[in-house]
Amino acid sequence: MENYQKSKTVEKPSPLPFSNLPSDIIEMKVKDGSKIRNLMGYAIGKMELDAVRQVLFSGSGKAISKTITCVEIMKRRLKSLHQITKVFFRQIEEIWDPIVPEVGLDPLTVKRNIPAICILLSKDPLDSQELGYQAPGSFDAFWLETLKSESQGQAKRKQGGGRGAGCAGKHPRSAGREDSYKKP
Repeated sequence: MENYQKSKTVEKPSPLPFSNLPSDIIEMKVKDGSKIRNLMGYAIGKMELDAVRQVLFSGSGKAISKTITCVEIMKRRLKSLHQITKVFFRQIEEIWDPIVPEVGLDPLTVKRNIPAICILLSKDPLDSQELGYQAPGSFDAFWLETLKSESQGQAKRKQGGGRGAGCAGKHPRSAGREDSYKKP
């Protein structure tokens, strides 16, 4: 590939993985270079209006993590949002032209499948039987349960039972060494 340079990248249009979306839905297409501050300012401003009931975030490739970050910020700012997440692959075509055309090399077309994500957020209840559905507040309940179990584990560690204080000389490897450290 050292004899080629990428001339253009074409993203094949793929249908959204959601059916029956309203025509006036706010679609946030997150790109790798998008600024989260700009995306969130627009999306939150629209969702705070009573007329807007749903917003769709989509991103692919390196922008997937930024898409998820935007959704989590939105859910934290606007409570009681229902969520459906769909993960799929998008096909892109890269066209590579030879650096020196006189050598007789042909242009190359490389087709790649890159991961993509679409997340639908809605003020109205969505189909809870659909794959990828998250109810409002379900994530908070998970973290509360996790923190509760972690705090119980820390309480057990504070009670002792390890090699800490109060166990000096009781470890199996230290048996018989007490006399070797005493001064005559």
